[in-house]
Amino acid sequence: MPDSKGGGPIGTIARLRAIPSSIWALGFVSMLMDVSSESIHALLPIYLVTVLGASMQTVGLIEGVAGATASVARVFSGALSDWIGKRKLLVVLGYGLAALSKPIFPLANSVAWVLFARFVDRIGKGVRDAPRDALVADLSPVELRGASIGLRKSLDTAGGFIGPGLAILLMWLTADNYHVVFWVAVVPALVALVLLLTAVREPDRPKAGQAARFPLSLAAIRQLGLPYWLVVGLASVFGLASFSEAFLILRAQGAGLPVVIAPLVFVVMNVVSTGAAYPAGVLSDRYNRLVVLGSGFAVLIAADLVLAFANGLPGVMIGIALWGLQAGLTAGLFSTLVADTSPTELRGTAYGLFNLANGAALLVASLAAGGLWDRLGPGATFGVGAGLALIALCGLLAVGRLVPWLAQPIRK
Repeated sequence: MPDSKGGGPIGTIARLRAIPSSIWALGFVSMLMDVSSESIHALLPIYLVTVLGASMQTVGLIEGVAGATASVARVFSGALSDWIGKRKLLVVLGYGLAALSKPIFPLANSVAWVLFARFVDRIGKGVRDAPRDALVADLSPVELRGASIGLRKSLDTAGGFIGPGLAILLMWLTADNYHVVFWVAVVPALVALVLLLTAVREPDRPKAGQAARFPLSLAAIRQLGLPYWLVVGLASVFGLASFSEAFLILRAQGAGLPVVIAPLVFVVMNVVSTGAAYPAGVLSDRYNRLVVLGSGFAVLIAADLVLAFANGLPGVMIGIALWGLQAGLTAGLFSTLVADTSPTELRGTAYGLFNLANGAALLVASLAAGGLWDRLGPGATFGVGAGLALIALCGLLAVGRLVPWLAQPIRK
């Protein structure tokens, strides 16, 4: 029977037990907030288009602005967490803002109010994400970094299918009453905030990781080094290929998915992503991070091609499942590579800058996707995405040659 360092059941259980309890708690906090957010977001594109009369371009604008807003906030919150040497305080503030934004959605009666709600929600996300990711990295045993980050991501994406599943059930029970779904979504957000306050403990920072004086200064940013900036550049190109998931819902609806079960898109996508995120992290710890990441790039190319050319709903759902697989293989790995390539005292800043670049890419990608869809249809949108993912894959091969140690597992 495999031992605790192997790949069998004993090794899996031992590895999970070795992950600190605060990381588990942060994972469940993420899951509950995602239950809340995805219950709303799974219906929001259709609500905007069919109830509030928004165009596809407007949907792209709202999603792009939301992503960019979160990314700008991440830079400052991540740097602030390095500067003051405290991460949990900012994580609580961010989750608190997100929880407070949830009642705005059922009260919104115009596109402008929805945009405002998304703005507040994404400000909260931006405030919390970089300090939270840095906190997870701080808490993680070095040899379990990929597994720890993957676990947190896996629990997060579990909320991404529980939330839409709840939305489907409520839409069916209430005869498509969007507002009931939006009100129910407030509850798990509040529970997440309580769990965060009571169950997450921030570790003492070692001398090597004491607070940075000016984490956004040129001198501090130079400490991040070439490997880190290569990871940021690679993630930005990849981000151009992975535009807002709102377009997946619209693609499925166009292929015949009834409105009442439209959140099924997020259920399928996030079930697959949840199943992939933790194993991807474990494999990256034991073998080769860049190979696992490259497999995710290849899966995105396949997903885009299926979504571009599928004629019926079954084909579109296969494409959506592949999209979820690539998310599970890549999101946690990018976060792990940021931790690998950044010093402890600048880890929050590193995550903030990384997410700023990703948010800018999301804004460009979402606006371009909406414009392409309005003018040329979904085939062009996903076809261009496949081309950009191929460019990102070529970039990954170049990064592997320039910084070969990134492919190696991190050991004590």
